Amino acid sequence: MLSKQIKSLSTSMTIAITTLANDLKAKGEDIISFSAGEPDFDTPQVIKEAAIKAINEGKTKYTAVAGIVELREEIAKKLKRDNNLNYDPSQIIVSNGAKQSLFNLFATVIDEGDEVIIPSPYWVTYPEIVNFFGGKSVVIKTDDKNNFKITPKQLQEAISPKTKLLVLTTPSNPTGSVYSEEELKQIAQILKGTDILVASDEMYEKLVYDIPFTAVASISEDMFKRTITINGLSKSVAMTGWRMGYLATPKSELISSMIKLQSQSTSNINTITQYASIPALDGSADKDIESMRKEFQKRRDLAVSLFEECDKLSVIKPDGAFYLFVNIQKISNNSLKFCEDLLKDKGVAVIPGIGFGSEGHFRFSFATSEENIKKGIKRIIEFCEKY
Repeated sequence: MLSKQIKSLSTSMTIAITTLANDLKAKGEDIISFSAGEPDFDTPQVIKEAAIKAINEGKTKYTAVAGIVELREEIAKKLKRDNNLNYDPSQIIVSNGAKQSLFNLFATVIDEGDEVIIPSPYWVTYPEIVNFFGGKSVVIKTDDKNNFKITPKQLQEAISPKTKLLVLTTPSNPTGSVYSEEELKQIAQILKGTDILVASDEMYEKLVYDIPFTAVASISEDMFKRTITINGLSKSVAMTGWRMGYLATPKSELISSMIKLQSQSTSNINTITQYASIPALDGSADKDIESMRKEFQKRRDLAVSLFEECDKLSVIKPDGAFYLFVNIQKISNNSLKFCEDLLKDKGVAVIPGIGFGSEGHFRFSFATSEENIKKGIKRIIEFCEKY
């Protein structure tokens, strides 16, 4: 009865672990979860007020599939101001989170047998969507030694006549690694002269700590033309449940095709969310964004210092996002079993590295209180000492 495509699709491991942890907590068990990929902060008040205003003014009807003009204009201004990228509002489409932006893109460009280069560790959704549309994921493995970033040599060796797309994530989920401007220039040099598109997932752009953020499309005119920039408001402005993502590309054929697809699936995103998103982009929420960023940086430093006390674990201090990708290879190379045992024995939920294409690690989200971080890492270290 079921299609081959849907049978090939796996459930997100991050959602599965988070759900299990929540179920155990609901049963009264003492669970500390570091599994969720969302800020623990509330949506800034200025955004809430814009949503309420939109409701009271009756702005609750259908809109253009790609989003209201005012919102797309504000996104274009943001991309120019923050990233030195010149997009016309007509080159932007607003979708139900970055997941739909990626789904729309992959559906539009991938044919059976096309190859998509994906560095690992990767966000769990990338290879699943590629597989769903009949593409083939060509995974480039990275590790702690190079801060989980691909090298130009690795990229060159992964390219074939069937390569359609390269996926770059900066800052990265799950590692928090951030590509520098120089590293992106080296990648751009490898791609020059090819027809390979670049999907640049920049969802964690506002959460960087020690090095500046560089937009992939800003590297050169050639990179601008081949890059599809994907971003949203879930992480930077704590708007996960509002479902607002966006995609920008100068390729008009791609935009029109994705609008056509979205018109036959979800149509426009929630109208109230669209109006609420404007102050999230125009600078009105910048103080809230910076406050969250500083708090995440404090938590990062705390978590790293605590993990460094355990010689059975190792971790690289991430330059962005709100995750640590903890190396457990001294004690286990079965991350799924390790994480299941940790949850069962110590009531601590983390995500197995195997779900991100990197065995021997787990992802630890520090998007939670300092109290939880201290208590949770103490339990993890106790568990590792006896494992």
